[in-house]
Amino acid sequence: MAKALEGVRVLDFTQYLSGPHCTAVLSELGAEIIKVEMPGKGEPERVAMPKTPKKESYQFLSYNRGKKSVTLNLKAPKGLEIARQLAAKADVLVENFAPGVLERLGLGYEEARRLNPSIIYASISGFGQTGPRRNDVCYDVVAQAMGGLMSVTGYPGGEPLKAGISLGDYMGGYNGAIAILAALYHRKVTGEGQSIDISMQDGIWAMVFPDRANYFDTLEVPKRFGNKLSSSAPFGAFNARDGYVVICTITDGQWQKVLQAMGREDLAGEERFATRELRTRHMAEVDALVEGWLKEKTVEEAIAELKKHQVPCSPLPTFDQVASDPQLLSREMIVEVEQPVSGKVKLIGSVYKMSRTPGDRTMRVPDVGEHNGEIYGGLLGMDAGELEKLSEEKVI
Repeated sequence: MAKALEGVRVLDFTQYLSGPHCTAVLSELGAEIIKVEMPGKGEPERVAMPKTPKKESYQFLSYNRGKKSVTLNLKAPKGLEIARQLAAKADVLVENFAPGVLERLGLGYEEARRLNPSIIYASISGFGQTGPRRNDVCYDVVAQAMGGLMSVTGYPGGEPLKAGISLGDYMGGYNGAIAILAALYHRKVTGEGQSIDISMQDGIWAMVFPDRANYFDTLEVPKRFGNKLSSSAPFGAFNARDGYVVICTITDGQWQKVLQAMGREDLAGEERFATRELRTRHMAEVDALVEGWLKEKTVEEAIAELKKHQVPCSPLPTFDQVASDPQLLSREMIVEVEQPVSGKVKLIGSVYKMSRTPGDRTMRVPDVGEHNGEIYGGLLGMDAGELEKLSEEKVI
């Protein structure tokens, strides 16, 4: 089946999570990804935990499927020259080094543009390429903290919490991929390449702020609401007799349906709860009503009653229950992939269900330097003798 990004060549200088996630999305959609790794040991994330029984990193398997691996020592003059040759033949270059690293090595955007005027050069970093924090070392939890996510995550009166996943890294990767796709379209229309500057902090802040945009009107520091929503009630996870029930109400009509499900139609005209704004203002009272009803119900009983009245709701499954969820399984969100060392491994499937060019995550990861011959020989025209000499000199 055709791939949406077929024919797009990406030179990938990324490692760990934010950058590899970005290029994994592009690979999933059909781009050719040339992953540049260190000679000998490859990318550090190849040994990250958790690991398969045969000691392959699940993280690496998840975000490097379908890529082509070449090894290259960028600090060696010959290695840099090879990198320049690759940049000249790439549509896109992606890197997530600290700001200025590739520029100091001799392959910053201006040099890449000189070699290849139409190149799209994407940089993903913790704080971006500009600003007073540009040189600060950043990992995911730093981005979550400095983007404001941790300040609004947690229970009232409790400590600030990070999200349960590396959201700063993931959003850095997704935002990088979105910007690259936009830049590819712009180039198709105008012929122009461009540089892209993605900050993980920016990405977190862009998600945190909209629900709290009135801060600049009130200057009141937003509170933490636990599993609730700051702008609507009832909305969140509530205790039932044997587990949790998630209830979501936004509209006044949905609130009326909640009252019907609880058998509390007597409150249908209650002024305190008449609008979303009033229900939010009286959140503690609204939540107390719901919690009082649920304490006598099992999760199954509560869900049945809520669904009967078309209230948006769900149970709160444990991880193992999600992993066997028939909905996810029916949409092939868990796939079995044959890997070079570990054999068949269960990994995440593609979220891109497209009628003509669906995403594909059933590809295996490459061995370190597996594609040196194909890329250096086929793409750059080096012969076997040159490759052997470069290997002896530890350039590749």
